Amino acid sequence: MVEKKRTTAPVTGVGRRKVITGLAAVGGAAVGSRLLPGYVPYIQAQSSEPIRVGFQVHRTGIGAAYGRWYDRTTIAAAQAINDAGGINGRPLEIVAEDDGTDPKRGAEVVEKFATQHGCDIAFGTLFSHVVIGSAPRAGELKIPYFVVSEGHHVASGGLNRYTLQPGITDVKSQVIAMAPWVASNLGKKVTMIFPDFAFGYDHRDNFAEAIKAQGGEVIETVAVPPTESAFFKYFPKIPKETEVLYHVMVGPAVLTFVKEMGEFYGANRPELFGFIDSLEAVDLNSPGLEFLDGSYFWEGHPRYAGDNPSAFELNYREKVGVDLNGASRNDPKDVATYSHMFGCWETLHIVKAGMEAAGYQGPADRAKLVEAVEAMTDMPESEAHPQGAKVFNGKTHQAFGHQNITKVGDGKLSVVHRTSIEDGLYPDEVDYTTQAL
Repeated sequence: MVEKKRTTAPVTGVGRRKVITGLAAVGGAAVGSRLLPGYVPYIQAQSSEPIRVGFQVHRTGIGAAYGRWYDRTTIAAAQAINDAGGINGRPLEIVAEDDGTDPKRGAEVVEKFATQHGCDIAFGTLFSHVVIGSAPRAGELKIPYFVVSEGHHVASGGLNRYTLQPGITDVKSQVIAMAPWVASNLGKKVTMIFPDFAFGYDHRDNFAEAIKAQGGEVIETVAVPPTESAFFKYFPKIPKETEVLYHVMVGPAVLTFVKEMGEFYGANRPELFGFIDSLEAVDLNSPGLEFLDGSYFWEGHPRYAGDNPSAFELNYREKVGVDLNGASRNDPKDVATYSHMFGCWETLHIVKAGMEAAGYQGPADRAKLVEAVEAMTDMPESEAHPQGAKVFNGKTHQAFGHQNITKVGDGKLSVVHRTSIEDGLYPDEVDYTTQAL
């Protein structure tokens, strides 16, 4: 990160944090407030105050690997928006606060965005327990809270009208879309091993129903604390009659989890179907992962570009600084959380579209912004949506899109099945538009 000469006064209320008006390259430095290169053309128009996006980022805690890449993607998206003229003639400013991947601290961060930093929206949260802990405060403060989380907590009706998830699909949609392929190709007797918190429970509850609809059964569930660092003690709980081991793990010990699973099973293992969360930010060629050959993963956005990436995909990879293998262009060992971080890019572009549709001028127009996003439906594949087309359900505040099943081989992940949007649709469980703003 290279700081350039300041061209505008610091934003008030950010304490010791710095205001940066230019970036030489996309990076992940822990700065609190960033005015991106697109800000410079607006300096002469002193009335063009920036739109402040309160970025709730997991810099520390079990979500830190995701937070680092969510940060890079968010800065790249804001820069792209600013380079194209900003939003309603105003630049974006990213005001970042570390929530420690902690629910209580998350709520405090949302409050700071609304009451101290003068942010227009709050944005970016991934880990579901942090979203669940933070969303009530966003609703009380009436600050739009755009999460990039995947949890079913939004679409289930458990939150509030000010909380939206328009740029990434949820677990329920993902597992409904993929269960038919798993049952047809891998087996029907499934054991699930998952993190012992809300995100894991989403998998447990929704996949159990989805595989049952395909004539299958979850014969055992194994919940693991997300802060766990040793996993051998959990594997004996997996029944011998298991045909498919469905694994999804998060946190700093994911590589240890996968390695120990391989050491436990050796060559004599059930079919493996994992969510890429178990290997996000992990080099697939790391020693000890050879046993994964021939196994399968869910990926929201495939890490490896494949043979025919779209122009939108190539543009996105360039802007976020990721190569065709899903790692940093500056360091091939610095592997991205590629399957999730696209949600930051897409969500910020949705915020832009919503603010422009609402004629957004400031916090007094927050309700109009929520209503404008609720009115969205089809989101075609584009530079704003490089992961693929989506459909947004304004009643449930949830996006629906394509899912990918990839197979491990030759040290890469190759797409073997891509679902349709319709595969992941399910009946509405809430209508947030009936709630007061």
